[in-house]
Amino acid sequence: MTDFSRLQSALAENFKGRATNIRARRENELHFQIARGDAPRLAEILRGDFNAELTLMVANDRRADKGVFEIHYLFVNNRENWFAHATKDLPPGDPTIASMATFYYPASRFEREIKDLFGLEAVGHPDRRPLVRHAFWPEDYFPLRKDAAPLERFDDDGTPFPFLPVGGEGVYEIPVGPVHAGIIEPGHFRFSVVGETVIDLKIRLYFTHKGTEKLFEGRAPAEGVELAERISGDTTIGHSLAYCQALESLAGCDVPARAKYLRVILLEMERLYNHIADFGAICNDTGFAAAHSHCFRIRERLLRLNKRLAGNRLLRGGVVPGGVGHPLPDGLDPSTGSGRSLPAELDSVIADFDEVVDICLSNTMLMDRLEGAGRLTTQTATDHGVLGCVARASGIDIDARRDHPFAAYPWLKFKVPVFETGDVQARAMVRVEEARESASLIKQALAQMPGGAIVASLGKLPAWEPAFGLVEGWRGAIIHWVMADDQGKLYRVKVKDPSFVNWPALSFALLKNIVPDFPLVNKSFNQSYSGNDL
Repeated sequence: MTDFSRLQSALAENFKGRATNIRARRENELHFQIARGDAPRLAEILRGDFNAELTLMVANDRRADKGVFEIHYLFVNNRENWFAHATKDLPPGDPTIASMATFYYPASRFEREIKDLFGLEAVGHPDRRPLVRHAFWPEDYFPLRKDAAPLERFDDDGTPFPFLPVGGEGVYEIPVGPVHAGIIEPGHFRFSVVGETVIDLKIRLYFTHKGTEKLFEGRAPAEGVELAERISGDTTIGHSLAYCQALESLAGCDVPARAKYLRVILLEMERLYNHIADFGAICNDTGFAAAHSHCFRIRERLLRLNKRLAGNRLLRGGVVPGGVGHPLPDGLDPSTGSGRSLPAELDSVIADFDEVVDICLSNTMLMDRLEGAGRLTTQTATDHGVLGCVARASGIDIDARRDHPFAAYPWLKFKVPVFETGDVQARAMVRVEEARESASLIKQALAQMPGGAIVASLGKLPAWEPAFGLVEGWRGAIIHWVMADDQGKLYRVKVKDPSFVNWPALSFALLKNIVPDFPLVNKSFNQSYSGNDL
């Protein structure tokens, strides 16, 4: 008997009527209502008895139609591919929850985010500081409440963020940012240093909070794709695919088989150009600019291929609800025999990239900089719920393409590269191996691709039901959680980019490194400011 088949009876036994409205959905999801105060106990049972961990918390303002606030908890079992989705109601007069911050660190960040955006308090939370909210936000302003009106002005009273100082003989601080050279988005990094050695790093983000989740509200489902594509500009397909899969799951839409294979091609093209660019950028931060130049030359080749595939260098418009937005162009389709096919283009790209990688790996000065730098241990990565290539470089064997198959991945073969050392070299090599696997996956998808339609009708979304989409983007697992109102419009969309859980782990990877290694270690993580600062 699987853990999932035991879960329903375990809920009835452990919560004795406090877990209600238990129902199975979409074969591997169990949805149920829980009573206030039961979430910590539920999390302990799911972890201890069912190997399931919290992956998402969502707050929702249902006062207008239901008279309550809601908190949704999504737990995932990566080994058996099932999900437990728990919902609890909070009365508007006492909108508090029991904190799980000391049980699982990502819950701490979700709870702080919910407090800032909804004003819902996590009782017993050990960190009272804001996460999203900056000093110029009015104390009673909670932008994701339905009755929150846009403010005409914000007044910054100059109150500094309450960083916890590090003291001691010889300790000094180096503040970096939030304004940086170049065009990257703002982030503040505060180093506590003895000599050149970093003994603490504090990261402050959310300087460009855009209100993305608020912008989804009231839109027609198809209109949300443009927003999803722009959550993080280098992750067009990852976010739009997670969003569309959430809609399709909610609507019960069966995506055509050909579209599933085309989605694999688009997602892997995105993974390929980002990983190759990142490898070059990591080399560049050791001073080896030649590798950076060649990797960005190869990236340009891939961006031009993207333009031919989807009409856009960043693949915008590639994924739509119910399928994909473009057929495979004749000039790239190996079955047409016209022009240089996509497999031939990819073989040339990978051969080009492999030559650059071989040169880099034989450069002892470069390798000396990568080996041992920015080590993130398996335990620390696990405690932080780290995702994607950062997790796999630290010995955590997770990949949603394999663990929770979507699109055409169930019918394709690929390896998930996992390294143990958790340093910059491991993170660079995960990218190298995944780039090679991406090229293989695209060629398999082309070889196996069936004919037929590339898009299906989504239909009207059912009201007040939650659904989610899970996609392994190039940085890691992306989740989009959606709910529609009784008019079929978007009522609530919650987004989790892997950067949300990966950013805090960077502080631990920097410990005992020297300050000049920060750009190198930071680049090996390469998290999204925009994907985090929704």
